Amino acid sequence: MTPDRRPAPWFPGTGPGTGTALPLICFPHAGGTPSLFRDWQAGLGDDVRVVPVLLPGRGVRLRETPYDTMAALVTAVADALLDRGLADGGYALFGHSMGALVAYETGCELRRRGLAEPRHLYVAASRAPQLPAGRRDHLLDEIQLRAQLRALGGIDGDSAVADDYWARRLPALRADLAACETYRGPPRAPLRCPVTAYSAEGDPVAPPDAVAAWHDVTSGPFRRRHLPGGHFFLSGPSRGRVLHEIRDGLAPTGRAPALTAQRNGSWT
Repeated sequence: MTPDRRPAPWFPGTGPGTGTALPLICFPHAGGTPSLFRDWQAGLGDDVRVVPVLLPGRGVRLRETPYDTMAALVTAVADALLDRGLADGGYALFGHSMGALVAYETGCELRRRGLAEPRHLYVAASRAPQLPAGRRDHLLDEIQLRAQLRALGGIDGDSAVADDYWARRLPALRADLAACETYRGPPRAPLRCPVTAYSAEGDPVAPPDAVAAWHDVTSGPFRRRHLPGGHFFLSGPSRGRVLHEIRDGLAPTGRAPALTAQRNGSWT
């Protein structure tokens, strides 16, 4: 089915790219919504402008058909960013799980269209794009998929609220998983921007070695941090540490701490 191409609120509550704050384009996990980033602006200060992305098939876009291939999704995201002027004067990217792959591909697509690379690429809880997915959760039946998400901490119990949440999110979730799990990044020149990659303890979706492999996507500085909290660590105490790090990393020149290349290893 062809996704709905009518104008839609890709960036709810976000106006055109104006002012001096650096846009941080934020992509959630499969089936996720901008609510993942609802308190990020307060944690990042005035130098960063948080721009969460609302993908089709959820929230006010519930009636739209979600994308189930990475290429089509990224093309639409890049079009929307350019339409709103959000990548014209510098930008950074953040993505969690599937969102990490979308963020990376978006940066590459904007570069292909002649725009500058992101100021910084932050990726969390995701394998590197050159690695095979190793999972086919999008092919699981409904009972199996729900059990899988519950095991990862993505569904809270069996309440009526959770049941309603599940019913509304299932089509988008399955499409997102298909886009992610059938994707493998094509050979291309590495980015030159800094990349920071986050893995989490006990995350079966993105084990540390799969996250460390993000070092291949850039010739610039690379850092990897290993945090507690499992696959959805951004919903726990580790979120504050991530926000502090992003705020320092995107501070205006002269106020930011030095970022040196770290090609191997991890830091905590």
